[in-house]
Amino acid sequence: MNAYVFPGQGSQFVGMGKELYDGNAQAKALFEQANDILGFRITDLMFGGTEDDLRRTDVTQPAVFLCSVIPAMVANIAPDMVAGHSLGEFSALVLSGALTFEDGLRLVSKRANAMQKACEKNPGTMSAVIRLDDEKVEEICAATEGTVVAANYNCPGQIIISGELAAVEAANAKMLEAGAKRAMLLKVGGAFHSPLMEPARAELAEAIEATTFHAPKCPIYQNVDAEAHTDPAEIKANLVAQLTSPVRWTKSVQNMIAAGATSFTECGPGAVLQGLIGKISKEVSVAPLA
Repeated sequence: MNAYVFPGQGSQFVGMGKELYDGNAQAKALFEQANDILGFRITDLMFGGTEDDLRRTDVTQPAVFLCSVIPAMVANIAPDMVAGHSLGEFSALVLSGALTFEDGLRLVSKRANAMQKACEKNPGTMSAVIRLDDEKVEEICAATEGTVVAANYNCPGQIIISGELAAVEAANAKMLEAGAKRAMLLKVGGAFHSPLMEPARAELAEAIEATTFHAPKCPIYQNVDAEAHTDPAEIKANLVAQLTSPVRWTKSVQNMIAAGATSFTECGPGAVLQGLIGKISKEVSVAPLA
């Protein structure tokens, strides 16, 4: 069985999508439709902007979404199951048929703007903790003063923590003392997948509730519980909860393999998920979308 997976924020690069835009009429039409929906020419920033342009959350999230969804739509793929890492969950929902392209883009744009506002209201950061047991990371976060939580369970030996700067820095020091190989701050705009995103969660909930979700054509393994979902009401609730909950990527991949996935295809810029899946299991094939 074939599983299709979609990356999140951080996989962007200047020039992404341009070759597809220039070489495929269907893709070009979808990119231009996106420019109209967003109200600005995001393609100009993607194809010829600066790295700083692409780091803006209101640009990064829709840009990564477009460079994940459009190639998959053009390829006319028929997945047996899908999953997306954080933002990538919206791409997965479009390819599964649960969301239209237009509604998916509108929600991603709404999510990005809500998260940007939350970052400004509740400043924070994230850090990568390498080679420390999940339980120890959780224990240290719980024992650290201030807000700091495990945010992304990316693969065995790699967890991202998220929260207030002082709390994250204090937790980093404790992680190293406990034997972590590394604990390093990431260049991100805020404390994603932590309680500091609560203002964004409330705003996104309203937009999701107002959007029509359809029963997907295949199961989607969602971040909040790593389980397969096909019920639109459950999918909506999990999408809302995702903003303040950890991304359970390791368990999602393991559950997809247990359900019969033998090959994983990453749809989107970069190869982050291919690397993570390769560390989660050596028994499956992993490749980019051809």
